[in-house]
Amino acid sequence: MRVSWQERFAETPDVLKSAERLQTVIPVLDFTVGGDEFITMAGPCSVETEAQLIETALRVRRSGARILRGGAFKPRSSPYAFQGHGREGLKMLAHARVESGLAIVTEVMSECDVPLVAEFADILQIGSRNMENFSLLEAAARSGRPILLKRGMMATVADMLRSAQIILDNGNTNVMLCERGIRTFETATRNTFDVTAIALLKQISHLPVIADPSHAAGNRDLVPALARIAVAAEADGLIVEVHPDPDKAWSDGDQSLDHDAFDAMMASIEPYLALRGPACSPRPMELIG
Repeated sequence: MRVSWQERFAETPDVLKSAERLQTVIPVLDFTVGGDEFITMAGPCSVETEAQLIETALRVRRSGARILRGGAFKPRSSPYAFQGHGREGLKMLAHARVESGLAIVTEVMSECDVPLVAEFADILQIGSRNMENFSLLEAAARSGRPILLKRGMMATVADMLRSAQIILDNGNTNVMLCERGIRTFETATRNTFDVTAIALLKQISHLPVIADPSHAAGNRDLVPALARIAVAAEADGLIVEVHPDPDKAWSDGDQSLDHDAFDAMMASIEPYLALRGPACSPRPMELIG
């Protein structure tokens, strides 16, 4: 007898689809995530300078992005790598929101920093290294901000759903699940992009699913193809690293698209979105001012 998805993921009942809960739609500023519109989050790995950030924000918005990503606090593998500007980086993100009209998603690394980051950000990102930092998940949930929950580098789908369940248990239903690749024996790419996880999550969960082709690939040449694959797998959106000059980026330059490459990627996903219906297309926005 075949085991149902409800039985297989019985530990996380609130994140699973039901007759009453088919799709969660999350309000962010003047739009929604998980609704009819395909949502792209784009921006630099790290907030470097205000000029860099605003230039990128205006350019990605013109191509249809709705959310600006950028790290003010950076969890780096090397203690000698750039760790982020902290509060000053958050201020730069807030200024970029005013200039561009984009919402802001940025990572929070510590439960102590949740109030500070929530003051500036529209969406709190829980990075892959912190997916099972349950104190952080609880604090982030209580902030009331929508949560972008990235899958851990060695986490199963069930592990990620358990972390999402903790956020829901703490009163926050506005959770986005993010597939960003997992560590396997393959070393040609930074991580292995688990597209089956996207298809599975869309089958079993009512929460929006966001794909991160940048961290999966680790190489900018592969990002557009992985983005198209994510669209075909029915992801609700993308989060992509974009930088004016990736070769001079302070972090993750190898996997960052320059502005022209981002424009080309956004154009390349249009036919795949069209197969899902006209409502799914990203909507290019007029610039403010």
